[in-house]
Amino acid sequence: MKKVKKNMMNEKVILTDVDGVLLDWVYAFTQWMERHKYQEVENGETEYDIGLRYGMETELEKERVVRMFNESAWIRKLPPLRDAIKYVRKLHEEHGYVFRVISSLSTDTYAGHLRTKNLNEMFGPTVFESFVYLDTGADKDEALLPYEGTGCFWIEDKPENALLGRKLGLESILVDHPFNKNSFVGDMPRAKNWKEIYEFIVGQ
Repeated sequence: MKKVKKNMMNEKVILTDVDGVLLDWVYAFTQWMERHKYQEVENGETEYDIGLRYGMETELEKERVVRMFNESAWIRKLPPLRDAIKYVRKLHEEHGYVFRVISSLSTDTYAGHLRTKNLNEMFGPTVFESFVYLDTGADKDEALLPYEGTGCFWIEDKPENALLGRKLGLESILVDHPFNKNSFVGDMPRAKNWKEIYEFIVGQ
């Protein structure tokens, strides 16, 4: 991958995860799991790991179930997370920001196509400049490396990925969820919703 140089364009680029950031993956996944007769364990909502959340016995079962969901037709209709639509559009339409997606969804071509359709339909056809779909649960090191030192904003809900972005010189913002409330991320900004992300970005 080519390294992206710091320039005026990159000051208007926001890198973003999708699940738990733009779209409410957990809500849809919970509905899907109930249809497949899975039940969360007590206080399961505080666990990021789906295997722990549902008391699965093996890593293989967890990976199989998450991949099945991510490659299903449900990915086409995930709802937006909280107030994402309003403030993502404001950043794009009123302030000129464009978004680049980096999502550990699946390498299945059709799953990626469904996700792109979902995002463009809800947020608008000009908001997203590019889409990078990594394998289910994949690390994001390689996808973020081209942006090292650019200072681009990086919006994530997984603390490890947000910390990785900071290590690479990005402006990471962690989206709050029950499963990351107690994760240590130092003085990294946390946001309960996109209104707070918007205010942080435009206030720079």
